[in-house]
Amino acid sequence: MKMIGLREIRKKKHYSQLKVAMDLSISREALSYYENGKRSPDIEMLVTFSNYFNVSIDYLILGREFENKQ
Repeated sequence: MKMIGLREIRKKKHYSQLKVAMDLSISREALSYYENGKRSPDIEMLVTFSNYFNVSIDYLILGREFENKQ
């Protein structure tokens, strides 16, 4: 699954893939794969991204916050 919000928040903060990768101790290629849907992060990595960018996991995946559909 392509992580729409991950790329979006990274670009909003003007962070390069290399900066994020170095900060999180992952390869730049792994980050690129996550952003492009070639690889899916495990739940631990999703939480790490969420904390790093201070956004929800929903935002990372969908590019928008969770909407309660009542």
